[in-house]
Amino acid sequence: MAKRIAVIGAILEDPRGVQHEFNNVVAEYKEIVRGRMGIPFDEEGVSVVAITVLGDLDSINSLTGKLGNIKGVSVRTSISKKEI
Repeated sequence: MAKRIAVIGAILEDPRGVQHEFNNVVAEYKEIVRGRMGIPFDEEGVSVVAITVLGDLDSINSLTGKLGNIKGVSVRTSISKKEI
C-alpha cells in the first residue's frame, strides 16, 4: 500500500488533563511517527503539538480520528499528494 507524509497538528485545551491519553494514542502508532514537537503555552493553558508521520492513509486517518475523539483536543491533518 502506498505511503504518504503527513503533519498532524493538535491543540490540547487542557494539557494536564489529556496528555496521558494523548500520549498513549500516539504511542499506539509509533511505527508511523517520525517526529513530534510540542509547544506549551502555559499562560494560556494550552499546548500545541505537531506530529510528522509516514504511513498509509488508513493509519494516518485512524490516528487523526483517535486524537480528535479525545475531549479538549482539536486536530487537523495535512497529507502530501505524493505517494511514497
